Amino acid sequence: MGKHKQRAKGTGSIYQNTRGQWVAAMEVGWSVRGTRQRVTFKARTEAEVRAKLADAQMRLAVEGPAASFSSITVKRWADIWLAERQRTVRPGTYVSDRSAVCRWIIPAVGHIRLDALTPMDIRRVANQQESSGLALTTMRRTHAVLGKLLTDAVAEGYRVSQRARETASPGSGVTTRQPLSVEDATKILQVAAGRVDASRWIAALIEGLRPAEALGLTWEMVDLDAGTMTLAWQLKALPYAHTRDPESGFRVPRGFESRHLVGAYHLVRPKTRSGIRVIPLVPRLVEALRVWKGQVDSPYDLVWPREDGSPRSADFDRNQWYELAQEARVEMLLPDGTIRHPLLYEARHTAATMMLANGIDETTIKAVLGHSSVLSTQTYLHTDQTRTRMALMASAEMLGLGDKF
Repeated sequence: MGKHKQRAKGTGSIYQNTRGQWVAAMEVGWSVRGTRQRVTFKARTEAEVRAKLADAQMRLAVEGPAASFSSITVKRWADIWLAERQRTVRPGTYVSDRSAVCRWIIPAVGHIRLDALTPMDIRRVANQQESSGLALTTMRRTHAVLGKLLTDAVAEGYRVSQRARETASPGSGVTTRQPLSVEDATKILQVAAGRVDASRWIAALIEGLRPAEALGLTWEMVDLDAGTMTLAWQLKALPYAHTRDPESGFRVPRGFESRHLVGAYHLVRPKTRSGIRVIPLVPRLVEALRVWKGQVDSPYDLVWPREDGSPRSADFDRNQWYELAQEARVEMLLPDGTIRHPLLYEARHTAATMMLANGIDETTIKAVLGHSSVLSTQTYLHTDQTRTRMALMASAEMLGLGDKF
């Protein structure tokens, strides 16, 4: 039989079990079913278990009954966390978080209790990703998701050691994204000039549109006479509430603004308010859009749809870009010596780089590209378009798309 030590009523009890372990037990409140909740702590010595009991009593006095007294596994908390996460973050963020949790975090540390996590456990997630050949950027993203998951657990009342939560990131890598040279960008535009959708690629390389912004642009947001376009929506395929079940509806957070088009495709608002902006069109783009408008008819009013008028998928749009780059014989030489075709998002980098090369100030560039750190207001974008138009015209001149063309 274990040896019990008598203590004052309500202060818990300490005893030694049949295995020789020292155990402390205390009541921490009532469950939702109306039954008493008791928690126990174990240690090798009486002094250690007394310290654990004293710490728990102090937390109970300060915080009141909390979930931290009955720690759960990482997997169990991750299930709870994801269920709440889908109500508060954008669908794309939720899908990315869920992938990191289900593919890497749970398999590596899901069986471990939150209060038992160590820095070695946290590093195990990144080590397994590295062994699988994942890029450093993916490892860092997963580490950030795990950090958020653990921080939210602490806020909820669970105990996670500070050492585990402060485990260093896998490292900081160098992005492989880089702008195209003026020569290569010109080659791509020369090939695009022979296509009816040339306007799509002028918008990418001169105006710096994000792919989702371009695919979500509607004709009602384009004023060819004024030479402006309003970027207020992005095209996204939202996840179904239940995977591959269209009848289940869509998984969207509270307050998420979207307009359903067809299938999973929706027009959604940008992540930040600065993403909603009005920017001028260079004359060559206005001309190309007038030609293109007579070639396409979309029931969803999309400016750059598929041939049948339906929304362009991100994959379809990228493949069109790759075809252009391949036909133009444009390749990118990376710092490690490898060669690849330019990425579509690098067209946006190219637009920013050309504006910098033309001496355009950073505030104007941020206003054109819709960066979240832009200091201008939407009023500035509407009332001071001269400067932004000059910035885009300078880029167009560099690529041979000035007024004389």
